[in-house]
This record gives sequence, C-alpha cells and structure tokens, in this order.
Amino acid sequence: MRTDFAAARAFVAVARAGGFREAAKVTGQSASSLSGAVKRLEDQLNVRLLNRTTRSVSTTEAGALLLLRLQAAMTDMEAALEHANDYRQEPQGTLRLNVPLGVASLVLPRLLPDFVRRFPEIRVEIIAEHQLVDILDAGCDAGIRYDERLTKNMISLPIGPARQRFATAASPAYLARHGRPQHPQDLLDHACIAASVRGGAALPWEFERDGEIVVVEASGPLLIDVNALKLAVASAVEGCGIVHLFEDWLHPEISSGALEPVLEPWWQSFNGPSLYYHGRDRIPACLQAFINFVQNSRW
Repeated sequence: MRTDFAAARAFVAVARAGGFREAAKVTGQSASSLSGAVKRLEDQLNVRLLNRTTRSVSTTEAGALLLLRLQAAMTDMEAALEHANDYRQEPQGTLRLNVPLGVASLVLPRLLPDFVRRFPEIRVEIIAEHQLVDILDAGCDAGIRYDERLTKNMISLPIGPARQRFATAASPAYLARHGRPQHPQDLLDHACIAASVRGGAALPWEFERDGEIVVVEASGPLLIDVNALKLAVASAVEGCGIVHLFEDWLHPEISSGALEPVLEPWWQSFNGPSLYYHGRDRIPACLQAFINFVQNSRW
C-alpha cells in the first residue's frame, strides 16, 4: 500500500485538536481538505479512525493506537530533520508561536520585522488566542503569555517591555457630560466599555494605589470581545463610555487628546510578557534562533 503521509499528518492534527475546524486553525488548511484527507486514509486502511458527531470528534480504538504510533514516528522524523538543519549556516523551516492578541498587536510588531529580515528562510506563523494552551497539542513551538502558571517542564524568558500598565480613559465629551471619577468605585456610576472572552462575563477592572487594591465589576452599554479591542478604543473616542486597557492600546489616543486619562494614580502595573517553551533536549533550530534573537533584543 502506498503511504499517504499528508493524510496521516491531517489525521494527527485533527485527533490532537479534537475537531476539523480546530485543526484547520492550527494547520492553516481548510476543514474540508482535512476531512477529505482523513477519509482518504480511512479508505486506504479500510478502518474507521474517528468518531464524528455534529459537536465533537474523537478517535476510535484503532484511531487511538494509530495516533500514538504516528506521533512517535513524527517526533523521530522532526528530530532527524532538525539534526540535519543544524548543519546549515542559517536555520530553515517554520516557527509557530501561540500568543494573546495584545502581544500580537503591541509587542511582536517591534520584533518580527527585524527577525524575518535576519532569518529570511524561517517562516513565522502566529496563532492569536486569549487562553493559555498546551503548545505541543496546539502544534506550536512556543507561546507568549502574561504571568501564567506554567508547568515545571517549561522554560520562560522575558520578551518585550519588563513592566506595563493598565490605563483608564474617556473622551473629553463624555467627561464633560458625566463628570470625572475620583475613585475606582465611582466607575459603578459610569458607562464602562467592558471586555469579555468568547461571550463570557465582563472581565473585572483592577486598580492599585499605595498597596490598596480595588476590583471593580465594570458594566455599561458595550461588552466587547478581547479580540476586538480596537472597537472598544474607537467607541471610547466617540464618547460611549470609559475604557480600561493596556496603556499601549490607549497611548496614541491619549497623546492626540482624543481620550483623557482617568484615575491615573490608580493605574496598576504588571510584569511584561514571557516567551515559554518546553525544555526538551533538542530545541528546534528555528525556535533557538528566535530565542537568541529575543535575548539580544533591547526594548
């Protein structure tokens, strides 16, 4: 039987991700092409590998056994290719990073242009999502997150600014109509433009001054997903309410006067993001190149 490596890789991606749409996000292929590849593999083997329902995908007993063997074989193959890559003067291949939207918008634009110019044979793929993920299960080489609890087999190093702040602001027109809050608790009487994750509850706003921490359950006419924060900023500029985001998100509008700072003495600072990856014996050449680049970068 002719070996169909593309179909085998598609099966592994779908089984790891737990669905065709989820695997499509990781691999960059369409869900329909992945479905066709898996079906082709099942036809070749004459055995069903996946149980499919309208809500989920899971491996059959045969599929689970095949997945274990294929993952081991692919790990060996990737290690062999990486070993060969070590003999190149410049690394070549794909670097997949899983990052939150804030990092994709505020940190990576200051790093990636120089990196891709320095390593033209590395293709960088960025997957942006809010929640912390298992980078290996997600098919990524490394991730970037803020102060997340990582497992003991993870290595992390700072990337980007060492410290950042949350900032709170509103348009001059809004403040003229509704007044300026003097304490975080005053926000309960204001229209707040809150953020949420995938349609969940509004994320709380946290403030700190002289060791006192105040958490506010912000509410108002707008609840916007964390993946659409530009809309939150634009809405604040138009006078819809008070916004509370990373200072870097609001800096251009504050500098131009479109937004005015609110409660600035209470703005809470926090550690900047970290690059994290598994502490394996052999780090892929593309990832090692990025690690070295980050360590030598000045922010």
